[in-house]
Amino acid sequence: QVQLVESGGGSVQTGGSLRLSCAGSGYTADRYQMAWFRQAPDKEREGVAGTHTIRGKTSYTYYADSVKGRFTISLDYANKLLYLQMDNLKPEDTAIYYCAANFGLGVGGWSYRSTYNDWGRGTQVTVSS
Repeated sequence: QVQLVESGGGSVQTGGSLRLSCAGSGYTADRYQMAWFRQAPDKEREGVAGTHTIRGKTSYTYYADSVKGRFTISLDYANKLLYLQMDNLKPEDTAIYYCAANFGLGVGGWSYRSTYNDWGRGTQVTVSS
């Protein structure tokens, strides 16, 4: 059974940094997509960053325009860890952040929720001004 567990959320001031982690387990796929999504109160869940790996080699990374240049997604393939380094945080980054994975549905659009069949429970990020 696949499990994704996020950690690393917290409260920071504008301009601060956080690093989110997503620990995966219960899968053996060697090519898959993973992504970070976020959902702010009263808003739709949106894609933040996505990546695709083939046996540990990254074939792509994508970012939402709102986080380009500030967030970095990375994958520790051997240890089944997905990271999101978030720098220069802004109040509008406040949301619950979710880890998502697609282990066998083919390659889909990175920012579409329907691409992913496994999700974590989320971790709260709060940025104060």
